[in-house]
Amino acid sequence: MHLAQFVHRYPPALGGAEAYAARLCEYLAARGDAVTVWTTTAVALEDFWRRAHPGLPPRAKHAGPSGAKTSFLSSAPEGPTSLARRGSVGAVPRVFRYPPLLFPARRYVLKALSLLPVRAWQCLTSPCNPVCPAMWRDAGRYDGPLDAVHATAFPYSFPILCGLRLARRRGVPFFVTPFLHIGDPTDPHDRTRRQYTRPHLRWLLQQADGVFVQTMAERDTALSLGVREERLHLQGLGVDAAECTGGDCLRARSLWGVAQDEAVIGHLANNSEEKGTCDLLRAAERAWASGQRFRVVLAGPEMPNFRTFWSSFAGKQHVTRLGVLTDAQKRDFFAGIDTLALPSRTDSFGLVLLEAWANGKPNVVYRAGGPGELVRHERDGLQAACGDVSELAHHLGRLASDATLRRTLGEAGRERLPHDFAWDRSLSLFRDTVSDAMERARQVGPAVPAGAR
Repeated sequence: MHLAQFVHRYPPALGGAEAYAARLCEYLAARGDAVTVWTTTAVALEDFWRRAHPGLPPRAKHAGPSGAKTSFLSSAPEGPTSLARRGSVGAVPRVFRYPPLLFPARRYVLKALSLLPVRAWQCLTSPCNPVCPAMWRDAGRYDGPLDAVHATAFPYSFPILCGLRLARRRGVPFFVTPFLHIGDPTDPHDRTRRQYTRPHLRWLLQQADGVFVQTMAERDTALSLGVREERLHLQGLGVDAAECTGGDCLRARSLWGVAQDEAVIGHLANNSEEKGTCDLLRAAERAWASGQRFRVVLAGPEMPNFRTFWSSFAGKQHVTRLGVLTDAQKRDFFAGIDTLALPSRTDSFGLVLLEAWANGKPNVVYRAGGPGELVRHERDGLQAACGDVSELAHHLGRLASDATLRRTLGEAGRERLPHDFAWDRSLSLFRDTVSDAMERARQVGPAVPAGAR
């Protein structure tokens, strides 16, 4: 199989969709499939709209989730057309990286352009997009071997539309894994859900020959957006315990300055309002005021809205900020915490929850999106109503003060992993589904939804 994978960022960029894309591509390549990744040079999301980082070098090396070395190539001086003519990709994915186009007043210009009610045009001009003209150009001329195209993730529609362009031009099946963020299910006007189900994104889903979803809630949302049931594939994700367990608890807690009798609430995400970082600290303040004793340890990149919140946060002495973690530091993080808190409004699944369970640690989440479906309240974690900081504070206090409750919930989560969250089953389902679509395409030609061209 020759697969083209389109994604807005790729490791060493951090993120759930990025890690999933890398694992999927390495899984396929290890089974003899030829995989080309089409992505951007961005390291941080801010690189889509401003020069926050120098970007990735044309030819760097990086060890992906499985440990295999991945070659990172930019679109210059050697683009995908010339590389494809050289034959097989080999045992690891080949990665084509494109620099996003940056220009003055970018957001306002794109916002104005996106008002034109043409869905494909809106996919290209959405202000959150990495706009990469060279990617669009190469998708229109790539002539290497190709059997299928897969693209992820919403709301970054520019690379996904490039993938659709390539698939339709070459007459091969087109698949999307959107990672829909559905937010608070009790709020019909949820802002997150509105952003991820905008008309041009809904249109993209309807063009796909197959859509992979991770939870039943995401499946139901896709159905409500007009995706035909036979094109939906409930995939689910997994966890590799070897990648996140085996850390040194004592070393971590010593570095964090944790007192002997102090519980630790951990949070690993893009620190931001959307991921619940600020609500976590608001809830922690309430719990501390009621006499609860615990430390909050934050890990992951810090977004601008979190930095603004932090500047006026009064409880800094009870918080440790770690920033981006190495693989070894991540293992120490999970070994050192007592509970993981992810009160996120914008997670379609929440891989970090599985990593906490792999370490026998319970999760506390908002009843929203993927975490609201994954975590079973009072069985392997606790749930608070989305946005209810008081309820979240109550749950933090319960977990901080009750080691038996933490152990019971954490072990229940760990017992689920082999049965419910196995990577091999999840990724083999993807490969089998795409292979079946390829076979049908060879026999009768791929099904092209109306309006796709």
